[in-house]
Amino acid sequence: MKKLSIYLVAALAVSTSCNKDFLNRYPETAITPEVFFKTQEDLALYMNGMMDQRGMNIYRDADQGTDNMATTAAVEMKNIMTGTPTAVNITGGWDWGRLRNLNYFLENYERAATTQEIKDHYAGLAKYYRAIFYYEKVKRFSDVPWYSKPLDPSDAEQLNKPRDPRRLIVDSVMNDLAFATAHVKERGAAEVPSNTPDKWSATIIQARIALHEGTFRKYHPELSLQSTAAGFLEKARDAALQIMNSGTFQVYNTGVPATDYGVLFNSQDLNGNKEVILSTAYDQNKQMGNNINGTVFGDYECSPSRSLVSEYLMKDGTRFTDIPGSMQQTFVQEFQNRDARLMHTVAYPGWKFVADAAPYIQKLNKKFSGYHQLKGYVNSTDNILANSVDFPVLRYAEALLTYAEALAELGTLTQADLDKSVNLLRARAGVAPMSLAAANAGPDPVLAAAYPLVSGAMKGAILEIRRERRVEFAMEGFRFDDLMRWGAGNLLTKIPQGMYFPGLGKYDMTGDGHEDIILIDKAATVPPDGTKEKNALGVRLIYYRAGTINDDATLYLSNGTSGYMVTETGTRTFKDPQYYYRPVPHSQVLLNPNLKQIFGW
Repeated sequence: MKKLSIYLVAALAVSTSCNKDFLNRYPETAITPEVFFKTQEDLALYMNGMMDQRGMNIYRDADQGTDNMATTAAVEMKNIMTGTPTAVNITGGWDWGRLRNLNYFLENYERAATTQEIKDHYAGLAKYYRAIFYYEKVKRFSDVPWYSKPLDPSDAEQLNKPRDPRRLIVDSVMNDLAFATAHVKERGAAEVPSNTPDKWSATIIQARIALHEGTFRKYHPELSLQSTAAGFLEKARDAALQIMNSGTFQVYNTGVPATDYGVLFNSQDLNGNKEVILSTAYDQNKQMGNNINGTVFGDYECSPSRSLVSEYLMKDGTRFTDIPGSMQQTFVQEFQNRDARLMHTVAYPGWKFVADAAPYIQKLNKKFSGYHQLKGYVNSTDNILANSVDFPVLRYAEALLTYAEALAELGTLTQADLDKSVNLLRARAGVAPMSLAAANAGPDPVLAAAYPLVSGAMKGAILEIRRERRVEFAMEGFRFDDLMRWGAGNLLTKIPQGMYFPGLGKYDMTGDGHEDIILIDKAATVPPDGTKEKNALGVRLIYYRAGTINDDATLYLSNGTSGYMVTETGTRTFKDPQYYYRPVPHSQVLLNPNLKQIFGW
C-alpha cells in the first residue's frame, strides 16, 4: 500500500476496499463516536483490528542487514553503506496512518458503557501499540512530531509542526507503557484471547525500550543525553525483574540440550510453553498458514556468516576464538563441542532432511557463505505441519538478558544475578556457567576489538552478555537494533565471510570421515557424472571449481584456491553518527519545511 503523507492521513478516512478488516469495514467516516463506541464488544473489535505482530518471515528477513548474515538482497543498510544515500532516495518509514487509528480510539473509548477497568484495559492496549509505533520512529529518525490526538485537517499549526525532541517522545512512550503495564490484563482474563498481548507483553516491551534507550544514550554522545542513560537502565532492570519475580514464566529446559532450544521454533502450539510471553499462531487448517522453508534454508538470498558461527562458545564455556587456528578450522571441525544453540540455528555436519537416510551435504554456491540456516526451517514432509508452526514473538529469555545487561551497564551486576539470568540460558544449551570474576578479569579480545566503546570494571561481563544476546536471538530480529544502540555500526562495514577451505582437494562435509566434495581449480574441467571420483562408500564426489569472485567458477574463495567463501566485494562506509539515523523523506520536507534534517542528512 502506498505510504501517505501526514497531510493525507489527516484528511482521508481508512479505505473501505477490504471487508475482512474491522477498521476497513468501518472507516472513520462511518465510525462516529455516538454510533460505535458504545460497548465492550466495540472496544474489543476495534483493538483486535489493530493487532500487528511479527511472524515467521522474521527468521529470514530481519538479520539480513547485520553481521549475522550474508545477503544478495538490496537491504537498506547495505545500500546506504555502498551507495550515495540522500533524503530523496531514502524514503521509508514516514507513515502515520496507524497512529491516527490508535489516537482516534483513545479519543473515544471512554464513551463505552462498561466498567472503567475494562475501558482502561483496551486503552492500555492502544497505548502499548502507540508506544511501539513511536519508538520505531525514534529508532529511525530520533526526533519526530508527537501527536496524541487525531489530526484535524484544518489545523495548520499541527500539520506544520516541527520535529519534537527525542527526549519528549521517549518520555511520552514510557508514559504510555506505564499505563499499559498498570491496566492491561494478564493472560487468562476473558479480555485477553490467546496469542494477543497482555500485561506481561507490555512489561517486556517496556523493558526492551528502556534498555535500548538507556544504552543508546550512553553510547551516542551526539545526543547530549548521556547523563540520563542510567534512569532508563534502571527502568529496564526493574521491568525485567518484575517479569522474573512474577512466577509466570521460566526457561524451557527438560535437560536435553540437543532438542530444548529448538522446541521454541518448531512447535505447533506455543501457548503452553512457559518461556513464551506472546506468540503468533499459524494453522493451515484454519487458512492461517505460513511456510518459509523454500526461502530460509539454502541459497535463496541469505546465509549465516562465519562471524556468527565463531561467536558460539565451547560446551565447557571457553571461547572458540581462543583455540589456536580456530579461524582456519573446516566445517566439520568448527562444530565440535559447541554451544547447542549453534546446531539449532545453522545446519551442522550430519544433519538430515527428515525424508532422507543419508546426511545432508552442504550445497555450496558462489556469493553465499556455505552455511545453511536451520532456525525457522520446519524439517517435515507434512505440508500442513510445516505451515502451522507458531512464532515466539516475545520470550522470557529476553527478560533475563535485559536484566543482566542493564545491571552490567549500571555496574552493579553480581554472580547471583548471572545465575538467575544468563546462566539459565547457558544451562539449557549445555554450556558451562558464566563466571563474573573470570569474565571481568580476562575480557574476550575479539569482542573487545568489536566493541571498543565498552570500558570499565564490567567490561568483560558486558561483552559476554552481548555474546549471549547474539547467539540466543540469532535470526530473531534483535541484532540490528543491538548494533545501533551499542554504537557498533562499523561492524557492518565488514563483508560477511563464509566457510574456510585451506586449499583445493577433497572434504568431508557430514562428519563421517569420508569425503563428500572436491574443490578443483577454476580452469579445470569437471568430469562427466559417470566418471566422477567416488569416496570409500562408493558415493560420487560433488565437484566445485574454485576461483576469486567474478571468475568463471562455481565457488568463490578469498584467495582463489583457498580461504573463506566470499559473498561479495566492494567497500562499505559507515558514517558516524549519520548512518545511525534516517532522513525525513524529501517529499515530506517539501510539504512541511519545518521538518529540518539532523545528523548530517
